[in-house]
Amino acid sequence: MTILQDQLDEITANTRELVQAERLAVSERAVEELFSTGIEERILPVGAVAPEFALQDVTGPVVRSEDLLALGPLVVKFFRGRWCPYCITELEAWRELYGPLRECGGLMVAISPQTGRQNEFLAAQHELPFPVLADPGCALAEKFGLVYTVPGPLREHYLSMMVNVPYINGDESWRLPLPATYVISPAGRVVLAEAHADFRVRPEPEEALDALVAAI
Repeated sequence: MTILQDQLDEITANTRELVQAERLAVSERAVEELFSTGIEERILPVGAVAPEFALQDVTGPVVRSEDLLALGPLVVKFFRGRWCPYCITELEAWRELYGPLRECGGLMVAISPQTGRQNEFLAAQHELPFPVLADPGCALAEKFGLVYTVPGPLREHYLSMMVNVPYINGDESWRLPLPATYVISPAGRVVLAEAHADFRVRPEPEEALDALVAAI
């Protein structure tokens, strides 16, 4: 079994070798400041009723949580965007587990504030078998308690790397979600909730798969 966090740690190690220390410090400081806000403690918790949603899929139709939960438990994966290598690595890990997830009777959606066009590029390039949904302005992510605004120095850092978040997301807010994994029971209750202020840390997909099986 491939450990997702090992793959993410390798990305971090490679980045530290390639990127100047003063540039890395901008990102490190932003992570520390975000953590200090206590945002991790305010995410929608286990036991809560999950907000309903109706979001656009890259294939065109609107995907409704009510319809998905009528079929079984649901994994909801919030991610930052196709520009984030950590998000891509995590989504590809889920791609490999999608077959077992479906065999267990579960479903999955991935949600980001990117425009539908950006999500379409992502889904095609990485051959994602699950719906990739657009959440304009992080409206749904906000209901899950996941949203923050990218601070000024980090905006400049992103732009210097050709990551134009306003263009990618189709608005000027610079709002992003914490990368987060939720498992929702058919009754609409949250049975697993995990999100980290440090974008380099993600839960192992198998943990969510275990929670999904228990929710059936």
